[in-house]
Amino acid sequence: MIFGATGDLAKRKLFPSIYRLFERGKLAERFAVIGVARRSLSNDEFQHSVKESVLSALGKDKNIDEFISHFYYHSHDVTNSSSYLSLKTMANDLDKHYRLDGNRIFYLAMAPEFFGTIALHLKSDGLTDVSGFKRLVIEKPFGHNLESAKELNKQITTAFSEDEVYRIDHYLGKEMVRNIEVIRFANAIFEPLWNNRYISNIQITSSETLGVEERGRYYETSGALRDMVQNHMMQMVSLLAMEPPIRLTTDEVRSEKVRVFRAIRSVEGDQVQDYFVRGQYDEGTINGKKVMRYRDEQMVDKESNTETFVAGKLMIDNFRWAGVPFYIRTGKRMLTKSTKIVVQFKDIPMNLYYQTEKMLNPNLLVIHIQPEEGITLHLNAKKAGGHFDAQEVKLSYANTGINGMNTPEGYEKLLYDCMCGDATNFTHWDEVALSWSMVDKISAVWEKTKEESFPNYISGTKGPKAADELLEKDGFFWWPVADLDVENCQ
Repeated sequence: MIFGATGDLAKRKLFPSIYRLFERGKLAERFAVIGVARRSLSNDEFQHSVKESVLSALGKDKNIDEFISHFYYHSHDVTNSSSYLSLKTMANDLDKHYRLDGNRIFYLAMAPEFFGTIALHLKSDGLTDVSGFKRLVIEKPFGHNLESAKELNKQITTAFSEDEVYRIDHYLGKEMVRNIEVIRFANAIFEPLWNNRYISNIQITSSETLGVEERGRYYETSGALRDMVQNHMMQMVSLLAMEPPIRLTTDEVRSEKVRVFRAIRSVEGDQVQDYFVRGQYDEGTINGKKVMRYRDEQMVDKESNTETFVAGKLMIDNFRWAGVPFYIRTGKRMLTKSTKIVVQFKDIPMNLYYQTEKMLNPNLLVIHIQPEEGITLHLNAKKAGGHFDAQEVKLSYANTGINGMNTPEGYEKLLYDCMCGDATNFTHWDEVALSWSMVDKISAVWEKTKEESFPNYISGTKGPKAADELLEKDGFFWWPVADLDVENCQ
């Protein structure tokens, strides 16, 4: 059951992802999807909408009529018990028709303020009284801060146990994010070096060229800190920093990620300015087009104090990572759309070789997450024809080069995991609580302090100057993400 079935997320991501699972034979013939939304639609109208969304997203129509025949629509009031009772009747009928053994997944693809209400009604109105499994999938944001997240979790766990709750973070469905564990734990050349003896710093960049578009009202209450850092960025940090799990089970992987969150150094009060930088975009030019500043976007305060850029330094106080900074940055209206992880190894103790009279470049492992997918290892090798001059060489693996354009969407992978009952790549409540605890301390300082320099970076650039200074004081610099693209590697 998809609550919010007429919304943008369902049309752009969920329906195409379910279709791809169907097309690949990952779905049995015995499945049904109930679209739940407030709008009044017939089954035929809903099925036509599903067909249009699949064609628009994928341009495919193989067996499309058979696929949409499994979709049904229910016009629904999320606050009205009678609406849930009629939904229960429809679900029971479909359960018998398709012989589904009482297995149900409830996907809440709508405004988060309704999450708790829906979960409580699903319990009180009997939709969770099933003979098979029941699972609840929730989109971010999970709360607005720690207190609201606790209240929401209390409501949800009244109806569902923790192992039945799937808090979805689509970054955890991305091919190369899921590859982090394989790169680390399946390669003897990396895992022995994956510590503070050999790594000098790790940089995670997630930049967008888009502005807030039509999301001004939401973004004003969120900002980049809550929208990106609390979930996507922190999840990538945990995967990079976690200890090897005993085995690759949901509980063991989650346990190691939670240990990372607990080890992150607490930053609050006056310390925030030493560890974090915020920015807000000004007008500028992107792809040859003039774009407006954040404060001129729709439904945005003309004196807005909301950040559209965050850079920060995380210190993980444990034996493996003591002294190694994890730098994160994310922003809108940046120079390029890119998500990359750069692992910078320490310099060798004594440099015997030179690169055109300069010191050798450090070794880098670059994990390309989007838009391209792949891995690049930056090494030093002898320059052809020279004496002992060295030059940088790059060894690259690109997913698009090996597998064409068939890399599954993050939502497709996560939906399939949920159907299989694998919660490894979903967020546990402990991770949510600990990340909110960290973010709340930063936002508490920023919200009570008016940032007089806003806007402080021009659209189409790499962000505010203070973000560069954050690394410079540690003797580092941000690696330019465009120069590290897979296609630029020879």
